[in-house]
Amino acid sequence: MKPLCTKEQIRVFLRENNLRDAKSIEDAFIAQIKDVLQEALEEELTHELGYSKYDWKNKDSDNSRNGHTKKTIKSRYGEVDLRIPRDSAGEFEPVIVKKHERRLTGSIEDKIIGLYAKGMSNRDIFDSMQDLYGIEVSAEMVTRITDKVLPLAREWQNRPLEPVYPILYLDGMVFPVQQDGQVIKKTVYLVFGVTLEGRKEVLGIWIGEAESAKFWMKVLVDLKNRGVSDVLIASVDGLKGFKEAIESVFPQTDIQQCVIHQIRNSAKYVSYKDLKAFCADMKTIYTAPNEEAGLAALDRFEEAWGGKYGYAIKSWRSNWRNLATFFKYPAEIRRIIYTTNTIENLNRRMRKVTKNKSSFPTDDALFKLLYLAVMDASKKWTTALRDWSAIINQLRIYYGERIDNYL
Repeated sequence: MKPLCTKEQIRVFLRENNLRDAKSIEDAFIAQIKDVLQEALEEELTHELGYSKYDWKNKDSDNSRNGHTKKTIKSRYGEVDLRIPRDSAGEFEPVIVKKHERRLTGSIEDKIIGLYAKGMSNRDIFDSMQDLYGIEVSAEMVTRITDKVLPLAREWQNRPLEPVYPILYLDGMVFPVQQDGQVIKKTVYLVFGVTLEGRKEVLGIWIGEAESAKFWMKVLVDLKNRGVSDVLIASVDGLKGFKEAIESVFPQTDIQQCVIHQIRNSAKYVSYKDLKAFCADMKTIYTAPNEEAGLAALDRFEEAWGGKYGYAIKSWRSNWRNLATFFKYPAEIRRIIYTTNTIENLNRRMRKVTKNKSSFPTDDALFKLLYLAVMDASKKWTTALRDWSAIINQLRIYYGERIDNYL
């Protein structure tokens, strides 16, 4: 490890600051630690937001800086007063000085894994470690250290699951992965559940090639083998064959096709000049008070737009059985199942931590980073979903002993 400074630089520092006893040297050293930590915190927030403090013209985020919070931490050298930067969305979680942490502890490896989990590139990690600790961290070293989480990740992936999940969200994301000397697109299959206590839980991450109902069946069989015996409601996208795959493994499950996906697909090819009116009329379908009113709204929608955009009507008609599932539930349940937004919030977090990677060298490299992102996100999942006490009692009325036997 290279020294942080030369002996001559130390002598100059002592003279210029009039440091003549141990206490004054200690105070000066603490001040230097404070400056380094403060700068590291500011750099972490810059990385989180994607733009520097004075580079607002390149801002590409709804999130922004939102002042600082004072915090005193203890180090082996004494107390250090810091100003912890905040973001307006409340999503920023520093790695160097973690939330609720009052003592500067933890190994260098823990810091590196924490930075990696935030999506920092190897170059960013190299710069941070050098600035903070005077350590040069090569890409190979980052890989070796972060690979230590793989056994934990695989254990998590194969852990036993709850016997019943009231709600599951199933979705896929595509990432570039190197294979056989070329970069190919691979699908990450993600299953996000809500437990009987109303808490969020990621059941697993699977990596395969192009999204298919056949691979989803493999995922569902894996869930069953890990202890899941029943799923009440599954919220899914519009992948062909998805319904059949779910019914083959969990035949009693009610399937809710994501309405937001349906809206996007319907509006995809609509002329811009028609889009506002088209979407306003389409909204009357999925905001109707019941299925009968929804079908009546679909009839009116067809009268207005069927001649010009017939494929949109056909799509609503052909998918109606699974799109209309949410109509039979009260508003509290409708709100959380008619869209896969719950899992898409997690997807956005995963996109954020992977955006610095042009491609992943292996499936394991991708799996490792997504696992760390899930672990990081799940720290916030400490309370039940809003209105869960009402929702669980409504579900008991609909599903009876399928849920009562496990409460």
